[in-house]
Amino acid sequence: MVMSMSIKPQDILFLLKLIAIGKRDWSYNGLALELGMSPSQVHVAAKRVVAANLANKDGGHIVPNIRNLEEFLFHGLQYVFVPKRGALTRGMPTAYASAPMKGQFVVNDEPLPVWPDPEGEVRGEALSPIFRSAPIAAKRDQGLYDLLALVDSVRAGRIREKNFAKKELSKRFANYG
Repeated sequence: MVMSMSIKPQDILFLLKLIAIGKRDWSYNGLALELGMSPSQVHVAAKRVVAANLANKDGGHIVPNIRNLEEFLFHGLQYVFVPKRGALTRGMPTAYASAPMKGQFVVNDEPLPVWPDPEGEVRGEALSPIFRSAPIAAKRDQGLYDLLALVDSVRAGRIREKNFAKKELSKRFANYG
């Protein structure tokens, strides 16, 4: 009997964090603290990504399966984890408004996409993060922030933004480890 297991948004956050930290050692408790998740959430995320072939177990380690992850992020993510847009708010820039994409696209009068954050330095249109604790985790890790913002471009961007973000993600994934 095959057990079906659905990918959840926190699983993507977990995988992007593994890519951001590279091949460094990590613990479930340490990742849980950094990601704003419970250790049990991180454990279950690890099980789900292995079951979905988005990562492999290598001894005691979980290693992202870059090819499969890329395929899922580039072709499925936008349909599975549809971002919600909201009202104007203060927040953290994401998608094309974030550092990895800043200056690549002409910004018209539209408000920039932001993750709502009362301490945010930018006013823009609310864009729901992939997982509720993603902005907190992004504040603690610039590499993770860049990956999450690029993933948001794939989820919510226009064609040119998506294509740029996919190329940029592929470059960063190629440097994994």
